[in-house]
Amino acid sequence: MRHVLSMFLVFGLTACNAGQQAAPDAGQSAEAAASSESRPARSPEETRPPEADYEPAFQGQTRAPKPAATEAWTTETVAQGLEHPWAIDFLPDGAMLVTERPGRLRVVSADGDISDPVSGVPAVDARRQGGLLDIALAPDFESSRTLYLSFSEPHEDGTNNTAVARARLSEDATALEEVEIIFSQYPSVESVGHYGSRIVFQDADTIWVTMGDRQGHPVRQNAQDPTNLIGTVARIHTDGSIPDDNPFIDHQENAPEMWSWGHRNIQAADVHPETGELWTVEHGPRGGDELNLTEAGKNYGWPAISYGIEYRGGEVYEGKTEQDGMEQPVYYWDPVIAPSGMSFYTGEVFPEWRGDLFVGGLRSALVSRLVLADGRVVAEEWLEVGHRVRDVVQGPDGYIYLVTDESDGRVMRIVPEG
Repeated sequence: MRHVLSMFLVFGLTACNAGQQAAPDAGQSAEAAASSESRPARSPEETRPPEADYEPAFQGQTRAPKPAATEAWTTETVAQGLEHPWAIDFLPDGAMLVTERPGRLRVVSADGDISDPVSGVPAVDARRQGGLLDIALAPDFESSRTLYLSFSEPHEDGTNNTAVARARLSEDATALEEVEIIFSQYPSVESVGHYGSRIVFQDADTIWVTMGDRQGHPVRQNAQDPTNLIGTVARIHTDGSIPDDNPFIDHQENAPEMWSWGHRNIQAADVHPETGELWTVEHGPRGGDELNLTEAGKNYGWPAISYGIEYRGGEVYEGKTEQDGMEQPVYYWDPVIAPSGMSFYTGEVFPEWRGDLFVGGLRSALVSRLVLADGRVVAEEWLEVGHRVRDVVQGPDGYIYLVTDESDGRVMRIVPEG
């Protein structure tokens, strides 16, 4: 619901942002104008030495300058005492549904009261990075009570995979009913890492599901094998069927559910509110977190190319950053921020931020504000919140809500200072 609603909340975001200051010509954005030779150069937020230190493919692919303008903000804690909350979405009455990685779903009231666990949640493999992950309410939730959950699906042989379940929330919001698993990543493997995953509505009947490479050699090499769903984005209908316009629907070998492949571990995704394009952010290796415009049928390179190195040190395979037939990231972070959760801002509370992308950081304990123009990142600002940010969602009140990945996890919100 959060992803579809954003597409109807705002139009003309580019014009709004560009209107903050005059541009030298009609095709130049405000941030591009601020970076022109007539103005002093702005420094980037990131000043630490790089971990991988590869040459970017184009100017601005990493370490974009700070924005010329921003908003005064602060944070408030809405609720505390959640165990590793992973995702958040809003009910029509302003209450929130929050997943906890160990396998619990909670209702958090607008005043911060936390409910008992909602019953009926599917069994999860809650080891290491696994458990109950994303939640997304159907666009027609108010009438249908339908929602979708992603999770690590356990099997008796010790393997697991990313899966998506559809369910109906009871009228009193205490139980899930009519629970059905509509999607399972294949193959299942023995791993406890890199599940992804975010659920993003393209429209009322179609969702994207982001996934990971399941962590480590040799299983991650499957991300370059389009016949399986390791390291991919899948596109399915809300009943689990496969859209007949998927890029490989008629291919004899490639996975028909697949939208794109060559991804490492996508834990952030949203739809651009103007264009309807899917944007994703994935955990990269050391020095290689990526922002991608994720398009149908394209290969995003992992692990054949990357701007990062192995966490233990050394190049990833051949250490290449470019290869024919593989897409370049729009932006990358070196050092990494460990990204999770993202949302395009379309609200009225922070007018200077309208149209910008907000990405959560785990390792960095911040939210990265990215200013986009013509498909590129032209500025980056860090909102340092002091907690491991797992999800970032715009609330119906126009504030930016966060959940923190901690044993005593919080629901927080970014509000105007004062």
